[in-house]
Amino acid sequence: MSTASEVKPEARYIDALGEGMALALEEDERVIVLGIDVGAGGGIFRVTKGLHERFGDERVIDAPISEMGYVGAAVGAAMTGLRPIVEIMFMDFVGVCMDPILNQAAKLRYMTAGALEIPVVFRMQTGAGRSAGAQHSQSLEAWFAHVPGLKVVLPATVADARDLMLDAVHDPNPVVFVENRRLYAMRGDAEAERLPLGKARVARPGDDVTVVTWGQMLRECLSAAEESEASLEVIDLRSLAPLDLDTVVESVRRSGRLLIVHEAVQDFGAGAEIAARVGDLLFDELRTPVRRLGAPAVPMPFSPDLERALLPTSKAISSAAEGLKAEG
Repeated sequence: MSTASEVKPEARYIDALGEGMALALEEDERVIVLGIDVGAGGGIFRVTKGLHERFGDERVIDAPISEMGYVGAAVGAAMTGLRPIVEIMFMDFVGVCMDPILNQAAKLRYMTAGALEIPVVFRMQTGAGRSAGAQHSQSLEAWFAHVPGLKVVLPATVADARDLMLDAVHDPNPVVFVENRRLYAMRGDAEAERLPLGKARVARPGDDVTVVTWGQMLRECLSAAEESEASLEVIDLRSLAPLDLDTVVESVRRSGRLLIVHEAVQDFGAGAEIAARVGDLLFDELRTPVRRLGAPAVPMPFSPDLERALLPTSKAISSAAEGLKAEG
């Protein structure tokens, strides 16, 4: 595993994640990695490849197939001063270990008046588009953004995969770190401008429509901006909690139009919260109603054709943005 100075300008997202964890392990002996097959096997997606060989089995720990057990152990370890990075193989599996995240990690700093810090990172792999079926394809980030005490981070670029990993490990609060599997092979600039956790990035400037997104959908939105007859300003939120609404509001004040795009089911999603907040603040300045674009409220099918039909595409995003521009 290379050091920060050796990271190539063009790197893969998956390697940047591994680099972030390696740097965290190297700089702080309190950092440990815990999860199913994260050790010698390098994880089911090979994200932790090389860490076990470098740091040993006391710091890169293979856990049994018992998410409730090892996630609870990670929260306990954080209470005693360690800084665990715990991998939940698929985000869908988090249903069997919600209690230590929802009722313990998220609450204990508040309930102890700050006497306890819970510096634990919950890594979760998410997303559809690989015909993995309804139980391996969900985007559940809105669950966690709804819980006070949790931070929710969704890196969409190679540089953010590494930098936000380091920021998450350094944070004294529990962080839900959401990785979309379709980004793992993506290559990009590993030396892009570093922004702090909680700050959104204007990924592409534009004039006609503000498009707000996160995770895998950033690529679709940037493709839509290239294709569209409208000028789209694309904002990558990078995190839902904390939410950088200031960057969104500044953009919408100029464009007068807002389109929110996410892979997660549209109903009761994070996009609805963003739409409501922008509507409250900019009611008299919006030229059109805020529009959301997400997956319909059905389980994600196994069929590749049906799955593609449910996910937002660059063409659908471009069409929605052009429709907003035509409205006013």
